Amino acid sequence: MQPEGILETVLYAPDLATTEAFYSDVLGLVPFQKQPDRQLFYRCGNQVLLMFNAEATRHAPKPGALPVPPHGMTGEGHVCFRASAVEIASWKAHLEAKGVAVESDFVWPSGGRSIYFRDPAGNCLEFAEPKIWGLA
Repeated sequence: MQPEGILETVLYAPDLATTEAFYSDVLGLVPFQKQPDRQLFYRCGNQVLLMFNAEATRHAPKPGALPVPPHGMTGEGHVCFRASAVEIASWKAHLEAKGVAVESDFVWPSGGRSIYFRDPAGNCLEFAEPKIWGLA
């Protein structure tokens, strides 16, 4: 057996209000569910991007709550958003217009372009062409 895909990805941020403003203003993502100081849930294509405050999600669930085990991490995470070459050029211009520094912009030896930038929590975000992984 083998998983057919990734359903959700989690990044962690201590200040969810600042994080929500960044993801809304810069990436155009609006949470479909949120709990202040704990979590933000975003739809991204047919997947879900979760933003958790690690301190709030490290604790065992309270009696009667959903039995989701505690989890969290420290340090910066990484997520890569799928984009075409044309979309990457547009995203780069958009990020720069919003005052977001693009840390790296290059074409991979196997083909396909990536750009990297950071969210307010220091998470490393990327837009890349799927062909960097041999995907269509």
